[in-house]
Amino acid sequence: MGSTELHFVLGRPLAPPFPAGSSRVQFGMGCFWGAEKLFWPLPGIVVTAVGYAGGTTKDPTYQQVCTGTTGHAEVVLVVYDALALPLARLLQVFWESHDPTQGMRQGADVGTQYRSAIFTYDDVELKAAEQSRNLYQASLDSSGFGRITTEIAPARNFYYAEDYHQQYLAKNPHGYCGLGGTGVCFESRAASRA
Repeated sequence: MGSTELHFVLGRPLAPPFPAGSSRVQFGMGCFWGAEKLFWPLPGIVVTAVGYAGGTTKDPTYQQVCTGTTGHAEVVLVVYDALALPLARLLQVFWESHDPTQGMRQGADVGTQYRSAIFTYDDVELKAAEQSRNLYQASLDSSGFGRITTEIAPARNFYYAEDYHQQYLAKNPHGYCGLGGTGVCFESRAASRA
C-alpha cells in the first residue's frame, strides 16, 4: 500500500520517486501525528509521511498495528536534503522531542507501536544514530534518567499509513498530540551548526 496524496503542508508527493540526492530515515517516537509535525519547518526537508515499520506483517492497517501483533511501530519517514540539513540536526529533534527511556510507550500511549526507534537506510546513518544514542545517554545519566530503550536498526520496510493519518495535525490543528521530551538537551557539534 502506498499513498497517491500530496503532502498537505509541503505540496510534494508522499511516495517515491524522491528528488535525486535525497536521504531518508525513519523515526518512531510515540504517536506519529505529533512526531511528523516536528519536522515540517526544518529547512532541507523534502517530504514527510507517517507509516508502519519494524514489524513482520505486510501492508498492515492501523487497526492491526494497534493490536500489538504486527511488530510494527508508528514511524515518520523523513526525506531530506543532507547538504542542507545534516542528519545530526534530525537526531537532535528526535532525542529532544520524546522520552526514549520509556520502553513500549510514550506517556499515556502504551503498546509496542509507540516504542522509540530509528531505522536507517545506510551504514553511515546507522553508525551516526548509534553514536548519538551514546551521547544522549550520557546527558540523560547526568540528569537522573534511566537507560535508553530506542531500537536502532537498518530499515527493513515502510508501509504508508492510511491517508487520513498523513499530516493529521495540519488537517486537524486541535488534534491529539501526546509528545513530551525529557527536557534534556542533545549536544553535538554537527547539530549545533545546523
